[in-house]
Amino acid sequence: MSYDLIIKNGLVILETGETNIDVAVKNGKIAALGYDLGDAEEIIDAEDLIVSPGMVDVHVHITDPGGVRADWEGYVTGTKACAKGGVTTFVEMPLNQLPATVNGESIRKKYAAGQDKLRVDVASFGGLVPFNLDGGIQELNDEGVAAYKCFMATCGDPTLDGDFSNVDDYALMEGMKQIAKTGKLLAIHAENAAITDALGRAAKARGEKTLAEYVATRPAFTEVEAIRRAIFFAKLTGCRIHICHVACPEGVEEVIKAREEGLDITCETCVHYLYFTTDELDSIGMSAKCSPPIRDKAAQDGLWKYVISGAVITAVSDHSPCTPDLKDKENAFDAWGGISGVQNNVDILFDEGVQKRGLSLKAFADLIATKPSERFNLPMKGSIALGKDADFVFIKPQSAYTLKAEDLEYRNKFSPYVGRTINAQIARTILRGKTIYALGEGVTEGATGQFIRR
Repeated sequence: MSYDLIIKNGLVILETGETNIDVAVKNGKIAALGYDLGDAEEIIDAEDLIVSPGMVDVHVHITDPGGVRADWEGYVTGTKACAKGGVTTFVEMPLNQLPATVNGESIRKKYAAGQDKLRVDVASFGGLVPFNLDGGIQELNDEGVAAYKCFMATCGDPTLDGDFSNVDDYALMEGMKQIAKTGKLLAIHAENAAITDALGRAAKARGEKTLAEYVATRPAFTEVEAIRRAIFFAKLTGCRIHICHVACPEGVEEVIKAREEGLDITCETCVHYLYFTTDELDSIGMSAKCSPPIRDKAAQDGLWKYVISGAVITAVSDHSPCTPDLKDKENAFDAWGGISGVQNNVDILFDEGVQKRGLSLKAFADLIATKPSERFNLPMKGSIALGKDADFVFIKPQSAYTLKAEDLEYRNKFSPYVGRTINAQIARTILRGKTIYALGEGVTEGATGQFIRR
């Protein structure tokens, strides 16, 4: 049999673990695994490289169609950054674009905005907000969302027509009832809005303005309390839930306990929580502000423990860019809270997890691809196996480089990772059998990505 592509001589991470094996691709699918597989139109030599399933980042914000936020991050720049970073699929959040994705009309606008712009494949979240409980949830299900997302923390701008809004307890409970009927997952930003808002106002009134002082206004218990409340409502309604960007080990422990009690629940953390700590934030600047905030070394060590054990199923970017003026503030409480990071998921996780902490290659592939694709019902993604989409990232280990702003594919070229030396590089990214990025050559021309509807 003649194939479209054969990848030879790489160390391939299969579902059973890593092995030196060749991979053949036909019509965008993995068609054979073995040796001496025959002829192909293209043969790629992956000698000295790790061949991993492409990353599935289940937490990315793109602002097309953007409205007043059109300059934040579009599909073209956002998906080019994914290609360069080894992310072959992401699940897009229902905010910060305008209008927010909360009903059938708004998600159709999103699909139209991405037409002929995608470098990678994109699935979508639908939003749960207080104003879409009368039909919006079902409309989103009918349009093929992979999952739903809500905020328990304060979010959105009430002065902007169509912006996202956080749920109160009634909207959370009622929304969970409706989402449970779809069988899909509700992802939750879990922070106690009343407490974090009040602590922030008080700190600013006292004249506090540093990032370290901002972190102190969002203590770990405000995450834990909200996670407990979400768990309570999930038990009441039968809704499957996923806790987003957990920044403290105590939050993971609540998830573990609920899972042991039979609840269908998972959680994620973020690359930046595994990489930065509070004491370095003010030297980095406002590009490192996010919520929940980056916590101390003890919290980071606790998160790594749960990543390595598998209790945290994935580490995402929570890529949430904005324009430079929204970060260029003297007072941390005035700066936009969001980190630009999707281009540096894979290389940092490989360096920090595999090379520095002994994470196995199988556990690495589970973390970046297999577990998130399973949890978010993306069955053609997430592993190197027969019949799956031929999505790969080639990693060059022990290959140090220092990230520069001009290396970024983002529309707005800033990130807290700029200036950091990372000891691994993305050598190649392949989407459904076609190279979309190669080291030294850059991101390829042409938009071969697709929207995934579930």
